[in-house]
Amino acid sequence: MRNVRAVTLPLILFIGLSTVGTSVAHAAPTLRAAQNEVDRLRTLSATKFERANALKYQIGNLQSEQLKLQKTEVLAKGKVDGVQVQVARIALEKYKGSGLGSGMDLLFSKNPSQYLRDAASLEVISRNYQTKIQHLKRYKQELQASRLILQDRTTQLQSAQRSLAIEVLSAKRDLLNAEKILSALSIKDRKRLAKAEMAALSRNLLESKKIAKSYVGGSSRGASAVRFALNQLGDIYVWGGAGPTQWDCSGLTLRAFATAGVSLPHSAAIQFNYGKPIAFNQVQPGDLLFYGRPISHVSIYLGGGKMVQAPRAGKRVEIVSYVRMFGYKPFIGAKRL
Repeated sequence: MRNVRAVTLPLILFIGLSTVGTSVAHAAPTLRAAQNEVDRLRTLSATKFERANALKYQIGNLQSEQLKLQKTEVLAKGKVDGVQVQVARIALEKYKGSGLGSGMDLLFSKNPSQYLRDAASLEVISRNYQTKIQHLKRYKQELQASRLILQDRTTQLQSAQRSLAIEVLSAKRDLLNAEKILSALSIKDRKRLAKAEMAALSRNLLESKKIAKSYVGGSSRGASAVRFALNQLGDIYVWGGAGPTQWDCSGLTLRAFATAGVSLPHSAAIQFNYGKPIAFNQVQPGDLLFYGRPISHVSIYLGGGKMVQAPRAGKRVEIVSYVRMFGYKPFIGAKRL
């Protein structure tokens, strides 16, 4: 396991979710209330960022489908254009010479044998014309259907992109509001909170490292994923982070299982669609654990009633207790890959 980086936190950016230590235990109620609100806002931002991850996944799929539909439309239009040219040529063959049409020419023919040959030729041309007309109708229908589907997917894509922008803006506003709360405190109170938080994170890191040392593991995919996640202890949480030193919850699980040969999307909610369902009391090391309704957090079961995770802004990759309620987020299910 690589050396875990020391915990150094900017004063404003990182304030913890759990208790901030004995130095804050006897602080004024207003200070405690400020800390609680900061924790709430940063947890809320992580929830919104995970919803943004799901939207990014949806957008990627829609963009791929849109590209395929655009190519299909080009091919369909090519068929329509090609058949239209063929139909025009056949029409010219049917209506030629005097401008009265082949049928009129045949009617006044003085040569019976020639009439029969020409009539047969005209019949072949007419059948070919009707066949091409049917093709043209079908190709036009295909083109119209392709355009309608493309229009629908484009509308969905635009809607998802708007939702993504709104979700990200809202999450960033939560973080900004948390910083404003801290900025409104006195310098003395900010220092007390920062000192207590750094102490709490240091204790958490030492405890996590101690637990990690006892992990034995194995050769399964889950065991490989756990080992990778444990190597990231102390790394910072950043939305959209998928390594090498910054992670969000689904980015960590994505990369952990990638090292085990399992491809996962960068979204806790979408990752829940993968693997075999496992009951709460039947989990084994390497199982994915999902929280929130709708799902907004994922971690990896370590064993011994512990799980490893990248929780939210102000936190780092850590080991915590495996619980049925992660903050206000209920346990939704576990999956084995």
